[in-house]
Amino acid sequence: MNKAELAEEITNHTGLTRRQSREAVDAITSVITDALARQEKVTLVGFGTFRVMQRKARTGRNPQTGQSIQIPAKKVPRFTPGKGLREKVK
Repeated sequence: MNKAELAEEITNHTGLTRRQSREAVDAITSVITDALARQEKVTLVGFGTFRVMQRKARTGRNPQTGQSIQIPAKKVPRFTPGKGLREKVK
């Protein structure tokens, strides 16, 4: 399911117009992105938690040359599914 299909499903479930549904999806993704940029955790009870994790520096290998390279540490977004989502997917 892509962003447009998600907005369409929201339209079907809520009775909002397509435009309102697209704006809602855009607003939600924007708010979550902004919160993660500020290093804040976003928890949606029953769905899951979005947070920023620190990935350690590590040694990798260039697949073309086989040469070892140093991959620097960086921050990455991480999603942990909540109990309700895990149960529904089972």
